[in-house]
Amino acid sequence: MDRSHDIEEANVAALYEASHAGCESTLNSLMQRDALILNKISLTSFPDTPLHIAVLHGHLEFTAALLRRKPNLTGRKDLRGRTALHLASAEGHAEIVRELLQANTDVCLSRDEDGRIPLHLAVMRGHIEVIKKLLIPKPNSFLEDLDGASVLHLCVKYNCLDALKYLLVESADDDGYSLNSKDNDGNSILHLAVMYGQTETIKYLLSSSKIKGEANAINRIGNTALDVLELGHRDFKYLKIQDMLMAAGVRRSKDLNSPGLLPTTQRHERAAQYINNEGHEPATAAQSWFKKWWAYFCLCGWVKHFKRQGRSNWVVETRGTLMLVATVIATVTFQAGINPPGGVWQQGCQDAKYGNYTHCTGKAIFSDINPNVYQFFLSFNTTSLVAALSVVLLITLGIPKRSKLFIWLLTLAMLIAVTFMLYTYFLAAYLVTSEAVTQKIMINRIYLLSLMGILLVVLVIAGVVLIYRLLAWMVKLLLKCMRCLTMSPTN
Repeated sequence: MDRSHDIEEANVAALYEASHAGCESTLNSLMQRDALILNKISLTSFPDTPLHIAVLHGHLEFTAALLRRKPNLTGRKDLRGRTALHLASAEGHAEIVRELLQANTDVCLSRDEDGRIPLHLAVMRGHIEVIKKLLIPKPNSFLEDLDGASVLHLCVKYNCLDALKYLLVESADDDGYSLNSKDNDGNSILHLAVMYGQTETIKYLLSSSKIKGEANAINRIGNTALDVLELGHRDFKYLKIQDMLMAAGVRRSKDLNSPGLLPTTQRHERAAQYINNEGHEPATAAQSWFKKWWAYFCLCGWVKHFKRQGRSNWVVETRGTLMLVATVIATVTFQAGINPPGGVWQQGCQDAKYGNYTHCTGKAIFSDINPNVYQFFLSFNTTSLVAALSVVLLITLGIPKRSKLFIWLLTLAMLIAVTFMLYTYFLAAYLVTSEAVTQKIMINRIYLLSLMGILLVVLVIAGVVLIYRLLAWMVKLLLKCMRCLTMSPTN
């Protein structure tokens, strides 16, 4: 009895050695000695079957011989839940895959302990020929996911562009379902390609009309592919990917509701909302007119030059600089007010006259000599001082990041302070300059006109920008109020 048991163990050991070597003659010899030797494998303590070992080594003839004698070996799993088809798919043995599928096609959908079917392993390794053979008997295996990720997600995750191209062609009749499917985090394959910085994959995906049509899809946390890009490290690859996404019409999630950035079909749908079923304008004609006007206004190319990205953040980040500039302006204008150009009278208070004007100690000399010009000087200097102190006070109180009106007032105060400080300089220079030099400067009209022209252009641009921002904010507020009124329940 012990001797027969030893013989069986020796035969099984020889079978496994033949599996390693791929020796078909040894297999035939063992089958002649014991016709049930392949059935006795399940009684041993070996975790792998001879089929697993032969497949791993790529022994095609030996594998075919095993399958002819015992086809149901294809369904046997190792300790990790992997069938022989899993191993052949991972190793890229396309001919062995064909032999295994001829014996049993159901193993195409068999999952290992990690939830992977053979197609998943072939995709992860980029074995195109294996993928083709696996999809022939079970084309629906393409729809099998892995922890919520589709086969296409695996192509992107493991950077197998050739496999992705083949599978996208195979899914051309899928109506875009698999192409635009999302994983458990709500990421599409475009999200993942951007996340992993795969420029060639992104370029190929955006060439697909079905994927490009859903390029602005958002994931579970509300990010588009462009938002995902901006969360990563910024380098030359970042700029290249950003250009590709923006050229394809991909936008940030916060910009998706902007009229000028909506896809054509959505713009048409929104336009249709303003017309009722009979073709007449609804009762909210004023609201419709404002929206149409605003949409047209936002489509103008020059409007983008008046927009500043991250306006609130810009103010917060530069508040120290603004505080310093405002303090310097306030200091200069304060000194100019108490120490006017030309100085003050140094003599004691008296009734003597200088020309036609009386004077006394501590009074500004030019307030008596040229009162009209000095009056403008003092007014402009005081205005600049008040504006600068207003900026200091606003920054000291704190800048609400989302208060556009507060930021607009701060910008206006800075513009006033700088402008009137410039006027103060011109008047002070005029007061302390001799009449002969002043006349020579006046003669050079080209210089004066150029100087005044540049100043006027700068002030006009600054004024237009401020007015545009105020009007834009007011129009948006008005539209929001009108929308709230139309949505409120009526009696």
